Amino acid sequence: MPRAYLIVMDSVGAGGAPDAEGYFNGSVPDAGANTLGHIAEACAAGLAEEGRTGPLNMPNLGTLGLGEAVRLASGAGMPGFATDPAGLWGAATEVSRGKDTPSGHWELAGVPVPWDWHCFPNEIPAFPPEIMTEVARLAGTEGTLGNCHASGTEIIERLGDEHLRTGWPICYTSVDSVFQIAAHEERYGLDRLLTLCEALAALLHEMRVGRVIARPFVGSGDAFERTPNRRDFAIPPPAPTLCDWVARAGGMVHAIGKIGDIFSMQGIHDVARGTDAELMEHLVRLAGDAEDGSLTFANFVEFDSVYGHRRDVPGYARALEWFDAQLPRVLERLGRDDLILFAADHGNDPTWRGTDHTRERVPVIGHGLGRHAVGHVGFSDLAASIAAHLGVPAGGPGRSFL
Repeated sequence: MPRAYLIVMDSVGAGGAPDAEGYFNGSVPDAGANTLGHIAEACAAGLAEEGRTGPLNMPNLGTLGLGEAVRLASGAGMPGFATDPAGLWGAATEVSRGKDTPSGHWELAGVPVPWDWHCFPNEIPAFPPEIMTEVARLAGTEGTLGNCHASGTEIIERLGDEHLRTGWPICYTSVDSVFQIAAHEERYGLDRLLTLCEALAALLHEMRVGRVIARPFVGSGDAFERTPNRRDFAIPPPAPTLCDWVARAGGMVHAIGKIGDIFSMQGIHDVARGTDAELMEHLVRLAGDAEDGSLTFANFVEFDSVYGHRRDVPGYARALEWFDAQLPRVLERLGRDDLILFAADHGNDPTWRGTDHTRERVPVIGHGLGRHAVGHVGFSDLAASIAAHLGVPAGGPGRSFL
């Protein structure tokens, strides 16, 4: 029996979203943003030489069709990328309103978001007083810190010492529909932070806030560092997703990374967590060991969380090249009837203004069907295609491109 693998390269967009003019970083629209295209341009121009050198080098995804996918999505030039793909390639356009993690992942799994998310204003304070009162009550503290829009690394640098002194949780948000709480794993306690976020999530989900995110960190002084123990407490999907379709048909569903959190474990049998390097080892293992008829659904988050939001072009390029260099270890363990699809949930162009996600089309790259150009597709079409490959009944609006 066939197996399927859906790999989300978090924020690895391809530009060209037709509605990007309506999405913003600050006051400037996202029209023209292109994560892959602009990274490739910067590398070719010698502007991303820290820890790497030369044009962007991704021979494995490039051979399958990554360069052509970006050209199709946005018309961008991709110097050094193959123009005669050997794999499945195309570009996917999102219909959900938003450029956030749940919207992209749910739609990739066959369920576009049927509502508008609640986002907090970019003001100080950002949150209503009743929410902050409830955070302090649940945390057992006299107050809270933050209460603003901020970068996660910047705010712990700015407020980490005060947090260590007071024990008050650091609360912040972004243009996405999120409420994030940062706390020191030792001073505040990891379990205590997770309990706080889980308890608060019920209130915020009623407001259509998509996620409450626990952001643990360690260190002191000028050496604070976030840990891999992040947890997302997300609103459950509003309808059965690809994970449910496969599980109901009797297939195992293995989650890698934050997939379990994003889907509130609906239809998911087990989760592997860790850094991206650790997650790659889990993917390699499951490429060989996953059961017949199973789905392995993975998210590699560090493109987004470590490099995209920090607008680190050479760092993002290094991460892309590292990821690509690992893929032969995965592909060589797949069976002849297996299908693996690579995509993204949104963009996060590190050359762009601001620090937020960018509204983009995403590349669709596949291995297992030979040369197969799928053209322009919708996010939900990936779910329908995987369901067709596995021979399970599908729901939602997607159509198979197989």
